[in-house]
Amino acid sequence: MTYAEITGWGKCVPPAIMTNDDLATFLDTSDEWIRTRTGIEERRVSAVGTSTMARVAAENALAAADVDATEVDLIIVASCTADEIIPNMASKVQQDIGAKNAAAFDLNAACSGFLYAMHYATGAIKAGMHQKVLIIGAERLTRILDWTKRESAVLFGDGAGAMLLESSENEVGLLASKVSCDADARDVLSLDFGLGFDRYDFDGVMPFNFEGQEIFKRAVKGMSAAIEDVFKQTGKTVDDIDALIPHQANKRLIDFLGKMCKVPEGKTMVNIQKYGNTSSATLPIAFCEALETGMVKPGDTIMSAVFGGGLTCGAGLIRWGERVTPLGDNQKTLPEDGPSALDLILPLYKGSKAAWENKGRG
Repeated sequence: MTYAEITGWGKCVPPAIMTNDDLATFLDTSDEWIRTRTGIEERRVSAVGTSTMARVAAENALAAADVDATEVDLIIVASCTADEIIPNMASKVQQDIGAKNAAAFDLNAACSGFLYAMHYATGAIKAGMHQKVLIIGAERLTRILDWTKRESAVLFGDGAGAMLLESSENEVGLLASKVSCDADARDVLSLDFGLGFDRYDFDGVMPFNFEGQEIFKRAVKGMSAAIEDVFKQTGKTVDDIDALIPHQANKRLIDFLGKMCKVPEGKTMVNIQKYGNTSSATLPIAFCEALETGMVKPGDTIMSAVFGGGLTCGAGLIRWGERVTPLGDNQKTLPEDGPSALDLILPLYKGSKAAWENKGRG
């Protein structure tokens, strides 16, 4: 059989850090309020476009695999915050890294996007349609948030991560997966902005609907069902899991999944405290840091679970290969001499506040 081995990995996290205390300078919130409810202590804010972060993460993944960009035959970029609608962001990454032989498309499954991309990329490799697939999760969520709404504004951050999947005879990579969508509740997590708006009467308000309790309830149900489906497909049980690398949306949700999979705390990847929820970028960034810290060992069996707007959902069982160190330098970063996080966010907060006041709802 043919498998899709993960041979390269890389991330890009912006240098500008916004702490909870920074948020408290303009929002009615506090470090304690945010940490106790979410586990988040800080998040990154990007001064560059989503495609730039995607490019850096992609270059790092290729360096880790020691693969030239011209060898890649497919690029999938998972994102809900693309720089533009047309042309797609994947074509920009293809151009920027010189992957001239690759097909390229974007995928929007919100926070579930990277696992969706891995699911379909693995299928394409197993079917013999592609040999080397670059998958990327990249988001610049800070640009679309309503910064007057503390319930959602404190949750998200920017970043990107990438993996290179290669055709292999080794029984590694994504061995089984389940993706689904609970569309009956799609509106509980939504951004009221898109081509449905009145282009001639747009006032700058992008309402972000985030019904936290309903989202949490459905996330628990959806991810639990997806994990059980994956166990059923493979015949594996919680006793076979070496590590849990889940979507980073809420510390309470991560703790629930850890108990469900009976994974010791030290083998559950948690980095939400540093980055917040970076949507489709959370999973690849978490994998990169799990490898950097030694959490993932050669041959480990890893469970991943995700949940996002739509309401999309998924889980995957991954067997890691023998190599856990990059072949090349995969630590390329963005320049650190840009504006501060507050300098980037305050104009957005003031703009959101003014827009609501103009509507008589400030």
